[in-house]
Amino acid sequence: MIYRFKITFDASKTFFRIYELRGENTLYDFHEHIVNDLNYAPDQIVFFHVKDKTGKALKKYGLFDFGHGSMDEITIDALIARGEKALFYVFDTHSNRALRLTFVETDDELPRKSYPRTVDEKDDAPPQFVDKNLHSPTDLQMDEDLRMDEE
Repeated sequence: MIYRFKITFDASKTFFRIYELRGENTLYDFHEHIVNDLNYAPDQIVFFHVKDKTGKALKKYGLFDFGHGSMDEITIDALIARGEKALFYVFDTHSNRALRLTFVETDDELPRKSYPRTVDEKDDAPPQFVDKNLHSPTDLQMDEDLRMDEE
């Protein structure tokens, strides 16, 4: 059995992806597919959030265990069995930007197809970072250190 998810970005009315995953795929597999499909840098801290209807974070799944299991431990089967059918994939932790992942339906696995896979898409992915000209405090300190070295 495969699980179909629709991926959207709240700041865009047109962007979406439809992904299919096997039940035994993990959240880490999901993460890798998102990163590859959207051409995001793979070396960033990311996590999945499960929220209630009011928007309160209930669970957080990351590369490290935040108390509910890590991405490589949680399968899609387990997620759906717990009723966790709506997630947020936080891809820009500095600006708290996330993709909304919504379970759509199950379907039969197709022979000779590899999973996870993208089955539909529209529009370009949101940029991974808000503005490349924005500096982190570390960048600002490095800039200041460089200016001091020039004097």
